[in-house]
Amino acid sequence: KAEACGASRARAAVAIPSVFFSLHSLFFSLSFRRTQSLHGPSPVTTFGPKACMLQIPQAVMHIQDPASQRLTWNKPPQSVLVIKKIQDASLLQPFKELCVFLTKVKNMIVYVEKKVLEDPAISGDENFGAITKNFCTFREDLDDISNLVDFIICLGGDGTLLYASSLFQESVPPVMAFHLGSLGFLTPFKFETYQSQVTQVIEGNAAIVLRSRLKVRVFKENWEKKARVDDMGIILTNGDVDCGRKVAQYQVLNEVVVDRGPSSYLSNVDLFLDGHLITTVQGDGVIVSTPTGSTAYAVAAGASMIHPNVPAIMITPICPHSLSFRPIVVPAGVELKIMLSCDARNTAWVSFDGRKRQEICHGDSITITTSCFPVPSICFRDPVNDWFESLAQCLHWNVRKKQNYISSEDEF
Repeated sequence: KAEACGASRARAAVAIPSVFFSLHSLFFSLSFRRTQSLHGPSPVTTFGPKACMLQIPQAVMHIQDPASQRLTWNKPPQSVLVIKKIQDASLLQPFKELCVFLTKVKNMIVYVEKKVLEDPAISGDENFGAITKNFCTFREDLDDISNLVDFIICLGGDGTLLYASSLFQESVPPVMAFHLGSLGFLTPFKFETYQSQVTQVIEGNAAIVLRSRLKVRVFKENWEKKARVDDMGIILTNGDVDCGRKVAQYQVLNEVVVDRGPSSYLSNVDLFLDGHLITTVQGDGVIVSTPTGSTAYAVAAGASMIHPNVPAIMITPICPHSLSFRPIVVPAGVELKIMLSCDARNTAWVSFDGRKRQEICHGDSITITTSCFPVPSICFRDPVNDWFESLAQCLHWNVRKKQNYISSEDEF
């Protein structure tokens, strides 16, 4: 009995520290929970008011097989935003056909940008005018439609999808893009069978690819020229007075481009990664792109092509002064910072998906990281087949003349 009691005390002595260690570990994990990993911040999987991604319990580490990503609806969609390239005569008939189908057949609430309906070719059509009276209109940068649109239909080229992304700074509704433009790398659907394809999307359970975006913040020093006046009302000096910093934020689908602008000098910008200076870019500039943007400006500058489901950020120099400066891929969870070097001879210029171009001066900075709000792009088949189909058709990837077959008899 004494031995039994001693063994019980020993087990209890071992158990108490174990319980304490478990409680301490639980407290530590709750207090210092990681908000992101090497795979970047966890993306939002609800898109607009009613759409979400179909969850698969077997997914490991919250990463699903790209071919298994499916779209579903919490409630049947009732509203749709139709985006059309402005002043493109070839899109007038498809636009009218689609709007009539959505309103008359599907009983959908159609949102259209106000300047689209101001096109004389549309406003002057009396037959179509009766339909446009039921449309809901909005103006870019003035009206917020983020909680009003269930999904988006784009008519045009890749630029229409980039424009749709810029309209939503947080959760983006699912985007269905029809190839009616020049390139069509991001637009997998053909308009000839739009009725059956739109019906299939409305019914739900369509394949999607989550195209990650970059969250970009631009910090600008707000220097103003002011005169300093003493108590006697005498002007002492004129000087630059710091009146605070201006901050602008953007959601970028393709890339952030920092270049030398009109200057004849090389750009000279410092590149930081998680607060550490990793290099100074000397050349025409640098491109920071998403996997989606890797097949845009970046690939023309010598970068590799990355599938949209890969959680990464690509850094590509533009005509660098050093031949050893090759494009690199960094994890999606890092934060990049770009600033003018202290000895830079000129300012730099920055643009976001080719828009909002602005000058960057000494003291200004740009921070870039992966956004939590991706663009759910509806696939024609699935993310893998659609991507390789785009590589073959749009970029003619690995297209070459094959060698003739040599039989064993022809070798000698």
